[in-house]
Amino acid sequence: MNPDPSRPRPAGREEHPLLPPFAARDLPAGRHQFHKERLMAQIHEDLRAADVAHVAAAPASAPGRATGPRNPFLRRAVFVPAAAFALAGALAVGFFSYLDRGAADGPGSTVATGPALTTRIGAADPKGAPQLLDRISLASASVAGPAVRADQFIYIGSKTANTYVKTEGDKSTLVSEQLHMRHQWNSPDGTKGWLIEPGNTGPEGVTLAGPDEMGNTPTPHLNAPTHNYLATLPTDPDVLLRRIYEETKGKGRGPDQEAFTTIGDLLRSSYPPAELTTALYRAAAKIPGVVTVDDAVDAAGRSGIAVARLDEHSGQREEWIFDRETLAFLGERSVQVQGESGEQGLIKPGTVVYTSAVMTRTVVDRIKELPPTAR
Repeated sequence: MNPDPSRPRPAGREEHPLLPPFAARDLPAGRHQFHKERLMAQIHEDLRAADVAHVAAAPASAPGRATGPRNPFLRRAVFVPAAAFALAGALAVGFFSYLDRGAADGPGSTVATGPALTTRIGAADPKGAPQLLDRISLASASVAGPAVRADQFIYIGSKTANTYVKTEGDKSTLVSEQLHMRHQWNSPDGTKGWLIEPGNTGPEGVTLAGPDEMGNTPTPHLNAPTHNYLATLPTDPDVLLRRIYEETKGKGRGPDQEAFTTIGDLLRSSYPPAELTTALYRAAAKIPGVVTVDDAVDAAGRSGIAVARLDEHSGQREEWIFDRETLAFLGERSVQVQGESGEQGLIKPGTVVYTSAVMTRTVVDRIKELPPTAR
């Protein structure tokens, strides 16, 4: 299971006006896998379009004409900028079939994000986090984890959007993605997977299987776990937290923030066994700087209470949002709470930089199968 939307990254200057927002610099290590998926999705789509155009334009005897499959990861820098055009057309003609089949951001949605949404910055309580996380861990222990066969798939349907600063020439503007659904399927061992996401894949989506851009078979790890890998992680909170610190050493913007981010990725973008979920919450309670926030709203407009941590470098607070009554995990967001960030300080306090909501998390029998709750 690969981490999803991943979280806000500090807004930076774009080197090309057509580059997608996830190409920004200083991406925290815990976000690399998700944004790599999005980058690879665009590469796959653009290369496919480029190959079709190339073959159609070249005569059969033309020197250099492609005679077999091309490596989709070659010449990445050449093809990524053009992907925006191909994907925009694909989105316009094809993806709405998934949105109309019950996806939460279909026609009529009124949930706003990014610069269209400035939120009340909830009050942070530095003393309440251990008690709240203890309650959340107890609640999670009563929820059975997924029972998944080797031939089945973990499906996660989430609503998500980012806000970022786009710079062209000497002009910078604040841009917000349209709130959209992200549909992802992964086999327990991670060898098979599929992603469908507006703006980042075509209407049919792209595979998440196969070697990485260097031709290597990926090895599961904390920032790119499989379901089977999660089952091997320790469930003692102290041992688990120590492993998280060790594996993320030197990444992100400090060990405590990176540990918090890594746990957030696992909670939002995977389907951990119940025992591991409980251990993750108890481990998070031991991270310095973790606080509670009295009010936070996820991408679906659901209000709840949050467990959060402030990234002092960016002034953005990462918030895990829970239902007030059941303490079920709802989603995650990042809010600018201190100072201004982004080119020319365009991201003001109260701006929601990243928002997500887990709408459906379940086990299905086939890849690309939408569960009843997503129809």
